[in-house]
Amino acid sequence: MSRARHLGLLMLAGCAAPPAAPGWIELFDGASTNGWTATKFGGEGPVDVVDGALEIDFGSPMTGLTWAGAPPTGAYDLEVIAARVDGTDFFCGLTFPVRDAHLTLVLGGWGGSLCGLSSLDGEDAANNDSRTLFRFENGRDYRVLVRVRQDRVEVDLDGAPLLRAPIAGRRLSLRPEVELSRPLGIASFATRARVRAVRWRPASAR
Repeated sequence: MSRARHLGLLMLAGCAAPPAAPGWIELFDGASTNGWTATKFGGEGPVDVVDGALEIDFGSPMTGLTWAGAPPTGAYDLEVIAARVDGTDFFCGLTFPVRDAHLTLVLGGWGGSLCGLSSLDGEDAANNDSRTLFRFENGRDYRVLVRVRQDRVEVDLDGAPLLRAPIAGRRLSLRPEVELSRPLGIASFATRARVRAVRWRPASAR
């Protein structure tokens, strides 16, 4: 190979596009509850697929679904598109694995606006430093992005930061009523919810 050609190939290699980011793994097909099981909370309402979305009906007090397949592990992003259709409590109690434990992201709990992670060092979302407030509109879909990393959990709502929680050296646990949502599940509390998408993708550890 000539020196000029060799240099030309090196220049082309240097200009090559970076590898594409890992794609999303869809957990809801838009047509059925395949891969999901009804969470046996006791007093749960029905879950149906309506107009391409999961409709999680009122429970007494909780209704939910638990993922029956392999859950995400390591560093990953988890995205849910969900809405509170009716009611005044949390429409998205999203339980997910973190390291060798689990956490629940609560959206709209304790009367409708409280958000946070349960539980950090034994304190639930209402009582730890992940607590924040957001006023949700009934019937509106919200895009929720959860970033799980070794030392932190970050949550964005419609592309804007909602909460940032450092977790290095902290004890992670679940409230007893959502233990059945492990390893990955979504639930509502005395509220009718709609879920249009649940997906995850591997991410770098940073």
